Amino acid sequence: MCAIAPVDFNSPAVSCDSLAHTYGNAADHPERTPRYPSDMSDAEWAEVRPLLPTPAWLEKKGGRPEGYCHRQMLDAIRYLVAGGIPWRAMPVDFPHWARVYAFCAP
Repeated sequence: MCAIAPVDFNSPAVSCDSLAHTYGNAADHPERTPRYPSDMSDAEWAEVRPLLPTPAWLEKKGGRPEGYCHRQMLDAIRYLVAGGIPWRAMPVDFPHWARVYAFCAP
């Protein structure tokens, strides 16, 4: 048997500065190790992060603090698009498919 080595696109110490980690409940869920070719690099995340909207709960408009990291959510969406797989076939190292779907659904 041969094992495929994980892809190392990011630095070994992944540090996410998403609003969910900074102000939300994302600390309740462990940070995942990037391992897929579709995972964002640190440079890509630096470009995308400012484009994400500020959550309503952070602007005192109601809602609950997010429980999952925005970077993990976007990595999950990129994985689905790159692989062309159905939502329910998402690997377990991403947040649950229903949470990712709710993140990107209007």
